[in-house]
Amino acid sequence: MCASERFRANGKFRVNANHKVLDAWLLVLCVGCGDTVKLTVLDRVNVRNVRSALLDRLHHNDVSLAAELLQDTVLQRRNHVSLDWDGAWRLDTEGVPDAETVDVEVRFGARIPVRPVRLIAEGFGVSRAEVLRLLDEGGLVSTVRLAGKVSGDFAFTFKRNGTMTA
Repeated sequence: MCASERFRANGKFRVNANHKVLDAWLLVLCVGCGDTVKLTVLDRVNVRNVRSALLDRLHHNDVSLAAELLQDTVLQRRNHVSLDWDGAWRLDTEGVPDAETVDVEVRFGARIPVRPVRLIAEGFGVSRAEVLRLLDEGGLVSTVRLAGKVSGDFAFTFKRNGTMTA
C-alpha cells in the first residue's frame, strides 16, 4: 500500500463469523493506489449482541449505514482516521437580494463541522478578515458564535450598510 492517507468509501462491508463471534469491516479504497483498506466496525462481538437490523444492513452493503459509521467518532478513533470535509459545503449566495439586511439560515444535511467565518467569506466573496471585522462592528449578527466551528444548523443576519465590498 502507498503512503496516502486519503480513502474513499464505496459502501461495501465485509462480515466474518467465527463460531458465535462476528467481525465486520467497512471497506474503503486508498485514493493513491486503489488498494482496499478495512475499517473495523465490529471486533469479536457475540452474535447475540448484534441487532438483526444492523446485521441485515451490513450484509446488504447499506450506503447510508456507511455514511453514518464514517461520522461516528468512536469508529474514527478506533481506526485512527479522520474525515476530510474540505469542499463538502458551500454557501450559495446566488439570488441573494441587495437589501440592506439579509437573514441567512444554514441547514446541515449531515453534521459536518464548518467554520462559519470561512463559509461566509467564501459565500460572499470577501476575506475572512473582512468577515471578522463585520463581526466586531455588528455588521454580522448571530446567536451562535461564528468565530469557531459549528456542526449544526445556525442563522445569521448580514447588514450591508455600505461597509462591505462584494
